[in-house]
Amino acid sequence: MRLIYFWSGIIATFAYRVIIVVTGVDQFWTKFFWYVGTIGFIIYFIHRYQISNKRERAVEEFKLDDKLPQIQGLSDEDKSALKYIFDSLKISSERWIFIWIFITSGLAVLGGIYLDFIAK
Repeated sequence: MRLIYFWSGIIATFAYRVIIVVTGVDQFWTKFFWYVGTIGFIIYFIHRYQISNKRERAVEEFKLDDKLPQIQGLSDEDKSALKYIFDSLKISSERWIFIWIFITSGLAVLGGIYLDFIAK
């Protein structure tokens, strides 16, 4: 399943780059690559959102930040680095960015469908 998300991101990125090449050539291909890219990013950023949530929940659920000082075999520098990672998962705004990209991409696709197929 991860490969589907990976390839949706790769294909979406490629599709957006191709738009600049086909824009003056044929409107069909411009719209085709725009839809492929936008839908691909919706799929990809849903997955990124899920990963972000899962990481934060794992730290909270297993109380990893509380257990960190008791871990043997790690230097203070290692523990400090892990604490930074755990803390950054809690305060990161990346999930909100993923939500914003998902919502705006979804609205763009709906608007595109309306303008391209319904409003004609």
